Amino acid sequence: MAPPETPTSPRPAPVRAAGPDDAPEVVRLAELMYRSLGVIHDDDVWAAWRRAAQAVVRSGLGPAMRVVVAEDPDEDGRLVACGAGTVVTRLPNPSHADDRVGYIQWMSTDVAFRRRGLGRAVLDALLAWYEETGVDNIELHASPAGVALYRAAGFWEGSTGLALRRRPWDPRPPP
Repeated sequence: MAPPETPTSPRPAPVRAAGPDDAPEVVRLAELMYRSLGVIHDDDVWAAWRRAAQAVVRSGLGPAMRVVVAEDPDEDGRLVACGAGTVVTRLPNPSHADDRVGYIQWMSTDVAFRRRGLGRAVLDALLAWYEETGVDNIELHASPAGVALYRAAGFWEGSTGLALRRRPWDPRPPP
């Protein structure tokens, strides 16, 4: 039997799959994550991104996209943590014939709710979804703050080559 809650212990934040109506709050949390990583843009760029991101969340939830959220236990409609998982198709390789790959992103927790296990709960729910759908090749990019969480969940650098990127918004470092 669990001990009774005391007035000083916070109520747990319920974790669940997001629905289309959660899109604004999910995107708010994703923006919090990007800003905490030092991403800087003008207000008009952020506004355009929010509109596009909300549209993708609203229309994309389904077999190829799951967003898991934690609700604020004290404020209806407010989310305090989230994480998103997508499934894409890639060419299979000799070690893994399945052409589906999972990718986890937008892991974010409101500052006031950090260090309560919400990131772990959201990640565990995403990993359970991948397991249910048979996707066992899962990737993510870890911020310095998230590395310990992801390593504890079984993520590592991998052994089949260095992940490199080529993208116009992320300038290459000097030689």
